[in-house]
Amino acid sequence: MIMDVNQIMKILPHRFPFLLVDRVIEHDPGKRIVALKNVTINEPFFPGHFPGHPVMPGVLIIEAMAQVGGILAYLATSDDPQNKVCYFGAIDEAKFRKPVVPGDQLRIEIDVIACKRGIWVFSGKVFVDGKLATEAKLKATLADKDTK
Repeated sequence: MIMDVNQIMKILPHRFPFLLVDRVIEHDPGKRIVALKNVTINEPFFPGHFPGHPVMPGVLIIEAMAQVGGILAYLATSDDPQNKVCYFGAIDEAKFRKPVVPGDQLRIEIDVIACKRGIWVFSGKVFVDGKLATEAKLKATLADKDTK
């Protein structure tokens, strides 16, 4: 384990119920990061998505990918992540291959495609039990928290 949830919360501003990263298990600075999200029936979205047939919303899987990409960007560029915020800029080529349900563990793999002029471009893949569940290309940027 590289980072536990307490270390993650020192980097990401997200908190319950929106923190979607439990652990970072691999990190190649500025190039790649792998993290885990354990999906439980206690997630606040399951009662409404869908009653009697709980499925994790695809937008939250993408958000988990974005948060992991944000961790990679913070670690690569910021001495003090508390003074930065990572803004999600774009989602391209998103594909949902299989539903994510309670009991699944997401293995979120983020690879850097490019970083130019402060814009990070990531390739993200989410696996469940070794099978591809979701993939997308994401863009994000870090900014000072006091910048509007």
